Amino acid sequence: MPEESPNGTHAEDATADNPAGHKPSHHKHHHRQGAPQAVPTLVVTVSDTRTLETDTGGALVEENLRTANHPITGRRIVPDEPAAIRDALAEALGDEASKAIILTGGTGIAPRDVTPDTVEPLLDRVIPGFGELFRMLSYEDIGSAALLSRALAGLKDGRVVFVIPGSRGAVRLAMEKLILPELGHLAGEAVKAR
Repeated sequence: MPEESPNGTHAEDATADNPAGHKPSHHKHHHRQGAPQAVPTLVVTVSDTRTLETDTGGALVEENLRTANHPITGRRIVPDEPAAIRDALAEALGDEASKAIILTGGTGIAPRDVTPDTVEPLLDRVIPGFGELFRMLSYEDIGSAALLSRALAGLKDGRVVFVIPGSRGAVRLAMEKLILPELGHLAGEAVKAR
């Protein structure tokens, strides 16, 4: 195992130009260089009561994606029913054009909030940090009520899948702080072969 210096770097990282062994900053995000700049995304709102006209959360997701130059491959509303959510996800995954899917709504703890329970078992891999960071950021805004959110993200068949609350405040937080900054990066990583 390489010897670690007092500043937390490994001896083999040190060079004449960089005696402390600090990694050059350009290495920090070198794996993002191949990330797509535009990620075609499908938006699915899970709600028993919303229509396209009254779905302000889904509309805000779409607006944020368009502003960031990510194409929208579709937008639809499905009821808070596991079968309907599974069908919508399967249809989205069957669409070769969609590289990401954002589902809004049904992330709370009420009996009808079944989106995370339905989506998570279908994912190939969960991205735990998304839900953790979302709740942390929510806590800064709404306090301990943030623990009621079951937002999550993961990968399925080379696509990125997000499950976020449907309120405009939660959508704004998820999109601006987490999804948009990492969407291209995640979409690029999702299609990498082993």
